[in-house]
Amino acid sequence: MAVESFSSASVTELVPRQSSRRSHRLFVALQKEIVLGVLPPEKALTELDLAQRFQCSQGTVREALMQLNEEGLVKRLPNRGTHVAPCNADDARALLQLRREVECSHLDRVMARADAALHDDLHDLLNAMRNAARDRDEYLLSVHDRAFHTRLFEAADLPLVAPILTRCLIHNHRYKILNSQPNRALEETAERHVPILGALEARDVAKLHDLLSHHISTIVDFGPDLTDSGTTE
Repeated sequence: MAVESFSSASVTELVPRQSSRRSHRLFVALQKEIVLGVLPPEKALTELDLAQRFQCSQGTVREALMQLNEEGLVKRLPNRGTHVAPCNADDARALLQLRREVECSHLDRVMARADAALHDDLHDLLNAMRNAARDRDEYLLSVHDRAFHTRLFEAADLPLVAPILTRCLIHNHRYKILNSQPNRALEETAERHVPILGALEARDVAKLHDLLSHHISTIVDFGPDLTDSGTTE
């Protein structure tokens, strides 16, 4: 199976590209399999096997694996090869707390820069989440969900901080998906973003802070409890 046919163009285009088109398609295909658990934690990956599977060069595979390594989804160690990264509760808890700190500490900057384009983009992403949920496409739902939070934070205009949030988001979603019960309420996941939009449109920073903090803390409503006390801030 050629890599071009493995990942749909629409999904590939939604994920920011940092490499050649061919390696980016492979990166997205492997990201999807890691996030959904098709490639489980600690699974060994070899460039030769992946090149044969996706009918591409080992150079293309190497480039995709390097990007996955930067995202923290694989571990590439000298003399030990490449393995899918672990996915444990301690890491997930730390990343969840870090994500909440990043997203909720700069909402005054977000509100000051919020404009019609931001509102339109967030509404479009909400509708995209709803469509993915109705199609039972959990990976596509996670892509749009991550894009929603990334787009909201972009308004803070803190480009050096944004990659930290991006990393937190991918690992939060991976942990949730790998540990959630089957047949999770995907449509409810999408609708959880509606109150956030309402507070943003009302230009209520305090309410937006409370809603977003609660939203992040209770991401585990659909998976294992990662909070220490079961309460939110």
